[in-house]
Amino acid sequence: MKVRHFGGPLIVTAAMLLAACGGGDKAAPAGDAASSPSTAVEAPAAQPAAAPAAEAVAAEPSPGEKVYQGTCVMCHGSPAVGAPVLGNKNDWAPRIAQGKDVLYKHAMEGFTGEKGAMPAHGGNPSLDETAIKAAVDYMVSKAQ
Repeated sequence: MKVRHFGGPLIVTAAMLLAACGGGDKAAPAGDAASSPSTAVEAPAAQPAAAPAAEAVAAEPSPGEKVYQGTCVMCHGSPAVGAPVLGNKNDWAPRIAQGKDVLYKHAMEGFTGEKGAMPAHGGNPSLDETAIKAAVDYMVSKAQ
């Protein structure tokens, strides 16, 4: 059963090849040659490997999270630079109260405030308006 969690068919095939190399009657008692081939056929049919693939798709970050991780985290991941930290409701509450249009404008055009500065496009000129709005939406959602 554990074979399914560690590469399934590859390990079963390797075990079968090693058993075949063992020669004669000595290999049969260890693996019961009659049941080994049926086990090899059953292992792929159980398909436990499909679950991790499904989890990977489910764990795929949103477009806003991707932008955050690629650009915004440099300032919004730590309180050191004065930017509101992702998930910190106290940091974000006064900004959220201004409305998303203000947040979008500050992220697009830049902003200088009491605690620091927000560079235009988050300092990444390759980000378009859609990507910036997605990142703002992502960060706001983590603070509500």
